[in-house]
Amino acid sequence: MKKSFLQPLDRAAIALILILSVTIGLLLWSGDRSSSRVRDFSWQDKQIGAEDRGFILTFSRPMNHTSVEQNLRIDPPLPGKFSWAGRRMAYTLISPAPYGSEYQLKLLRAQDKFAKDNQPKRQIQPFTAKFKTRDRAFAYLGIEGNNAGRLMLVNLSAKQPKPIALTPPDLVVTDFEPYPLGDRILFSANPRSFQRQSILEQQLYAVTTGIAPQSDDSSSGRLEPPGKIKLVLDHKYYQNLKFDLSADGQTIVVQRVSRRNSADFGLWIIKPDGKAKPLKGQPGGDFKIAPDSKAIAIAQGEGLAIVPLDNPGDKPLDFLPKFGTIVGFSDDGSAAAMVKFNTDRTRSLYLVNNVGVEKELFRTTGSIIDAQFAPGGKTLYCLLTQLIPGDQFIEEPYIAAINLETSELRTLVVLKNQRQAEISLSPDGIALLFDQPVTIVQPAAAQSDAPRTDSGEAIVTSRLWLVPLPTGSGESTSVSVEPEQLPLSGFHPDWLP
Repeated sequence: MKKSFLQPLDRAAIALILILSVTIGLLLWSGDRSSSRVRDFSWQDKQIGAEDRGFILTFSRPMNHTSVEQNLRIDPPLPGKFSWAGRRMAYTLISPAPYGSEYQLKLLRAQDKFAKDNQPKRQIQPFTAKFKTRDRAFAYLGIEGNNAGRLMLVNLSAKQPKPIALTPPDLVVTDFEPYPLGDRILFSANPRSFQRQSILEQQLYAVTTGIAPQSDDSSSGRLEPPGKIKLVLDHKYYQNLKFDLSADGQTIVVQRVSRRNSADFGLWIIKPDGKAKPLKGQPGGDFKIAPDSKAIAIAQGEGLAIVPLDNPGDKPLDFLPKFGTIVGFSDDGSAAAMVKFNTDRTRSLYLVNNVGVEKELFRTTGSIIDAQFAPGGKTLYCLLTQLIPGDQFIEEPYIAAINLETSELRTLVVLKNQRQAEISLSPDGIALLFDQPVTIVQPAAAQSDAPRTDSGEAIVTSRLWLVPLPTGSGESTSVSVEPEQLPLSGFHPDWLP
């Protein structure tokens, strides 16, 4: 008997190949009827901040761009611009998403790009996702009762937005800066017993806020309770004066003076390893870390030097002889607001960018205290002063918005009968905080632990105010603004990033 040439397993394999070939042929003839879908949404169930300016949708198939753009819905609306790269769609926000909000994204009825002409264009599988922004919160220094001199926090997004004290009663906080995620705050503080004696013995600390926004940094997911304090820099051999925290939260620069040798005065740098090292070759003038966290602007004689932080002894990256100080950087570091001290005893505010443009915005006989760029970089919010006519030299603060394209200055709030103030622009650009301190000159013999200004005056009381800005992007318009007094006693307000 002859054996069959094909074994049973061979026959089964050939049959399977024939069936698959026919099936593939039918699919090619009739076209792929599978629906397209969203494979990935980069903000899915995430909490975003002002630095998050766009999201990406990744599709399973090439899409009809127009149908996607016309059918994408975000509630509440977030204006933005579309761009495409293959199956990936990017949506870039025109301005940061307002804080303290929850959003829903929907995509329905968007169509496939390669459907045949004789077939109805296939619609995408319905897609819905949610994301939210960070809590709307700010810190300030208390001024009354048991909270005098303590670092306070208010989370306006909480169900009950009550102020909480982050620092203990035995410390008088002199200055602070939030870390970039808002989960911690760096602050300098003087023991209350030394504060009563007008002795400066401040140390640097970091304290948790109880707020832990989501981030690509996995460590930010660990929520720590508010008020957990860690010593960052002691005062054993040096007195600690001013400090600045880099935008990435990885570098601290401190102005220090030796207890043994007053000529040993200069800037020190603290990296994540916690060790303080002197910035060799750099004098201890006024300073500010650049937004890229890689350089520092230092006042040197008659000019500003931009010095690299990694190698401060190297030649400065740039030297600006015309300007005396920097009052503000744009978020991306492409521009800065600088002050020039003129020979006629006036001061000029300049816009200086990274392509060499130096534009005078305005000139004043008063002071230029602070300047903060709105998101988008088209408006500069400034804290200025004007001289009051009379025999005495009296400066009256006011808050103004400057259009950086036209140099038009518009006064927002005049702080009458007030000698000084501080402002803070919210990271989403929709509100401005300012304080209203009342100060007295303390007698030399007075024993007081009250918080003091830089000039040594005791702050006896202070109120906090909020200014809602007229547009979501924080840009100035002709619409008037009305400050709202907050039911809080404090000064030096600062929004969390």
